[in-house]
Amino acid sequence: MTPFIAEVIGTMLMILLGNGVVANVVLKGTKGNNSGWIVITTGWAFAVFIGVVVAGPVSGAHLNPIVTLGLALVGKFAWSQVAFYIVAQMIGAMLGAFLVWLSHKDHFAATEEEGGKLACFSTMPAIRNYSSNLISEIIGTFVLILVIFYLSEPNLSIAVAADATIGLGSIGALPVAILVWAIGLSLGGTTGYAINPARDLGPRIVHSILFKGNSDWSYAWVPILGPIIGSNLAALLYLMLI
Repeated sequence: MTPFIAEVIGTMLMILLGNGVVANVVLKGTKGNNSGWIVITTGWAFAVFIGVVVAGPVSGAHLNPIVTLGLALVGKFAWSQVAFYIVAQMIGAMLGAFLVWLSHKDHFAATEEEGGKLACFSTMPAIRNYSSNLISEIIGTFVLILVIFYLSEPNLSIAVAADATIGLGSIGALPVAILVWAIGLSLGGTTGYAINPARDLGPRIVHSILFKGNSDWSYAWVPILGPIIGSNLAALLYLMLI
């Protein structure tokens, strides 16, 4: 498996399972209907864990253009690979979103509330105030990227067997999952914590194709610009500290 395919598959699994838990909570008639925010944040943490486990050994499991950008800004990733990774992440996000729709097709049809349907694809603010929403995404992404800079691969190397290494991926699946869970529980309630432009934009495009309705494009710039600013601020602080 190539790094490109790893990023596609890892991102696809993350979106399928992350947005899948949103669909299970939001859509009418599912067995998880109205099970709440804690279920959503926990489900997203597990989704990130699984995506990183699959893609980590091959691509480093960025699964997020802002992770790719942030690592490039601090010299931990080659700039020549940035566009390559971002394209893979967008493809994976769109595939994952389509699979969410496919697996919940009857429940989308049974759900009348258009905002609930969109929530199964993309984020939206609890209170629409673009400046506050932007700040929320900046802060959430800043925390995500700054902590990722300091994560190291958790592994156990056995001295008697040089090739016996037990690990969780190049940036560590479990620490990243816990990090995303913590951000969701503490900072995610304002905007739905996109903290990932591909996670929001890719599924929003799929929503616009499938439903041909209001995909709330007037808000779509927030989960793109906010993470970009947050990533740059995290990179600046990290470079100052080291």
